Amino acid sequence: MTTQAKDRTIQVSRQFDAPKDLVYDAFTAPEKIGQWWGPNGFTTTTKSMEFKEGGEWIFTMHGPDGTDYPNRITYTKINRPDLIMYDHAGNRPDEEVHFHQTITFEEVNGQTKVTLNLLFPTLKAKENAAEFGAIEGGKQTLARLGEFVKNQ
Repeated sequence: MTTQAKDRTIQVSRQFDAPKDLVYDAFTAPEKIGQWWGPNGFTTTTKSMEFKEGGEWIFTMHGPDGTDYPNRITYTKINRPDLIMYDHAGNRPDEEVHFHQTITFEEVNGQTKVTLNLLFPTLKAKENAAEFGAIEGGKQTLARLGEFVKNQ
C-alpha cells in the first residue's frame, strides 16, 4: 500500500472466540447480517442481497433517531473464508463509491481475527467519515458481530 493510500484508510479489527467459517458466514446472508450489522442502536433492513462477485447488497440502516441511511454494496472479490471486498455507495446505482472495503478473516490461535479496511477516494472523504463516527461505528459493529457469533 502506498503512503497516499495508507493516509486514506481507516482500519478496525477484532478477534473472536469462534471458528473462521462461522464468522465469515455471518457476512453472507441477510438473515444473519441483519442481526448485527451497524453501530449500537442501528437496525438493518435488506432489500436484496446477492453474495457473489459482481452481486449487490441493497439495504437501509435505520438510526436510533429514526433516520434512514440507504446503502448499496457491490461485491468485487470473494475468497471464502478469507476475504470479502466491495465498493460501498448510497442507494442509487449512479452514485459515486464512498469507499472500498476489504474484510479479512484470519485464524489466530484457534480464534478468528476480522480486519475491516476502508479505503476512501480522498483524504478529505476519510476525515469526514472519521468525524461522522466511522471508527467508533466500526468497533461497535464488530462488537455486535461478536455477540452474534457467540450465540450461534
